[in-house]
Amino acid sequence: MSGNGLKILLSITQAFALTMSVAFIVYVVVIVVPYLRRKPAPVGDPADFEWHFFVPCRDEQAVIGETVRYLRSTFRRAHVWVVDDDSEDRTARVVRALWRRNGGYDEHLHLVARTRPEARTGKGDALNAAYHALDEWLDPRKSRADVVVVVVDADGRPAPNCLEVCAAGHLFGDEQIGAVQLDVRMSNVRTRPPGRTWASRAFGLKLAQLQDLEFRTAIAAIQTSRGFTGTISMGGNGQFTRLAALDSIAGEERQPWRGSLLEDFELGVHLLTAGWRTGFTPDSHVAQEGLYSLRRFLVQRTRWGQGTMQCSRYLRRIWDSPHVSTLGAAEMMYYLAQPWMQLLGSLLYPVPFLLLLIGTAGDPAQVWTWFTGGAWILFVIYGSFGLLPFIVWGPIYQLKCLRSKNIFRGIGMGLLYAVYIYTFYITSWRALLRLVRGRNGWAKTRRNTEATAGVKVALDS
Repeated sequence: MSGNGLKILLSITQAFALTMSVAFIVYVVVIVVPYLRRKPAPVGDPADFEWHFFVPCRDEQAVIGETVRYLRSTFRRAHVWVVDDDSEDRTARVVRALWRRNGGYDEHLHLVARTRPEARTGKGDALNAAYHALDEWLDPRKSRADVVVVVVDADGRPAPNCLEVCAAGHLFGDEQIGAVQLDVRMSNVRTRPPGRTWASRAFGLKLAQLQDLEFRTAIAAIQTSRGFTGTISMGGNGQFTRLAALDSIAGEERQPWRGSLLEDFELGVHLLTAGWRTGFTPDSHVAQEGLYSLRRFLVQRTRWGQGTMQCSRYLRRIWDSPHVSTLGAAEMMYYLAQPWMQLLGSLLYPVPFLLLLIGTAGDPAQVWTWFTGGAWILFVIYGSFGLLPFIVWGPIYQLKCLRSKNIFRGIGMGLLYAVYIYTFYITSWRALLRLVRGRNGWAKTRRNTEATAGVKVALDS
């Protein structure tokens, strides 16, 4: 590599370093600091609203029994609507057994049974079926602004305080709030998975812990910062939506949830562009099962990535909406661009290293000249700013979430989280291939318990 070429590369490196330094400072100020400074907010009275839990199920006999028991015992005044999406196991039988328990009938438990060909067409369609069932059941005199629909996964465990938290004056107590998203946690971060070897068990447990770190720190912080842009998004678990808000976006076909594989984000887009505001609260949470299997994890994140790509069709709708600020539109467009940026990044990031390899192929001694000339800084910058925005969450998770002062363990978790994040480059390519091939079907993520659960689940009650 010539001296002039080295100088040009060093100049580019310095400019890149300055840009990345500023970007990291902005990242810390805009996302990390508000997350760390946030204080718990006042709660409200759950009796001011009527609550309906929607639990979409497809082959969930291993977990649905305990989930229904938990919801009915914890939120006794709420209604639970289980949608059986033509399950091939005994999901519906489990629910019916619970409905007929103690010689009577549970008037707060409802089963919405779907059959093919209408069934198994996606989570959004299953939720729409529950929406139609609730619409038919509900007293027409009831104020739909006071009815709240709560979407919970079949293994979901909303915290006991979630209703009073969501009933607060700054959330559903505000008539302009159409939806609220709870914080998400993993319920199995201390439960070592079954496995043939110690290494497989340790890997599975660490993968679940990294999912917990992701949701409780990075995602929670991003959601908190979205409060300033007015673009808080919805999740697929712990999603609270006012029935009147669902009505306003249902359209002539009466379908609030649409066909995207990322139906939760899609719902948020429709609510925001319809003029509703959305909220997020870390004062309560919903617990779900973290995945132990890397293969299942990649399947899940591929589906999420493909869903994000599908939602790119809403870019014009977001940009033209008078209800979304310019800053808010920019934030949502940045989010939708993430999988595409990951595809581009996976092609561009190796370029400097390929240039080094090509430039020194004929004269290996140039490698030493390249390093002593200062271009080694490029490796440091790539390593630092490619890792720091992720490593920072390890110590924060350790201190804020686990209440542990083991800073070295926190740094270790941060390094593992950085590696974890880079799996999204893999899932983005997988998502693109599915999109190109027209494979838009909903690939359900198997539960950890499905491999070992017996037929007896919930039927012995």
